Amino acid sequence: MTNKSAELLFAPELDQPIRYIERTRHYYLGLGYDTPYVWAHYIDVPFVPLKKPLNQSILGLVTTAVPFDSSKGLQGPGAPYNASAKFYEPYSKPVSEDADLRIAHVGIDRRNANMEDMNCWFPLDAAKRAVGLGRIQTLSKHFYGLPTNRSQRHTLEIDAPIILENMRADGVDAAVLIPNCPICHQSQSLLARYLESAGIPTVVMGAAKDIVEYCGVPRFLFSDFPLGNAAAMPNHRESQDMNFELALRVLESAPAPRTTVQSPLVWSDDPAWKLDYSNLEKLSDQEIARLRDEAEKARITARDLRMKSVGA
Repeated sequence: MTNKSAELLFAPELDQPIRYIERTRHYYLGLGYDTPYVWAHYIDVPFVPLKKPLNQSILGLVTTAVPFDSSKGLQGPGAPYNASAKFYEPYSKPVSEDADLRIAHVGIDRRNANMEDMNCWFPLDAAKRAVGLGRIQTLSKHFYGLPTNRSQRHTLEIDAPIILENMRADGVDAAVLIPNCPICHQSQSLLARYLESAGIPTVVMGAAKDIVEYCGVPRFLFSDFPLGNAAAMPNHRESQDMNFELALRVLESAPAPRTTVQSPLVWSDDPAWKLDYSNLEKLSDQEIARLRDEAEKARITARDLRMKSVGA
């Protein structure tokens, strides 16, 4: 064997999970916000095993995507960040009805994520097919919406108890949680911890590995995909079913808390897409100024909507 043939073939250095905590911190500092966000971080992680096999269980799905409302502006493919489309209170929707969930309200990777195929961020179809195959006894009567909330206290003290109450009313035995943006990943991680402490086994299907593991969750299926597409590859039913099945296996077989399994699916042969998200080095001074202005307008809009929601 020659020395050349014996060489190890390494992946490119950048082909590793994006460090979203570091990336977003530098991004907002670069925009002029001088107080870095403090991300949730725990040492102890709750963990409860399944009480019965999945083929005898009711499975609940939790999303941070928002039901489409045409009165709230652009929310479809190519839509910019839309603070007006945010929601601030948990919701539940019947799984028997057609769902139209959008992700234009969150800080997803708009350059690389697919915003057309809802299966990328909400695996309802894959879950229904799993029921049809007898893999799950049934889905809960409703799926559940968790707000993207920077306030960790609000998520734990207000939103999570509402989700738990709704799940208990539906007889949920286990849950799959699918986040979108960086804060979504934290909120869903906090909810996973809360539900697990209440006796409901969970698995997070996420794309922000550092945020989820830094918070600390019982079970995590990591897909190295753009933010907003944590559930699946677009327009590819076989891979969508495979990824959901993998999440179910993590739910069944995780031996202890902080179990992370990485999906073998590859988003692109070229990992350069990982350089795009919130990367100030790729932006001009004019673009940075524009983004600062947009971020401030979005902050004010979100604040006003939140106050209106509280007042209602």
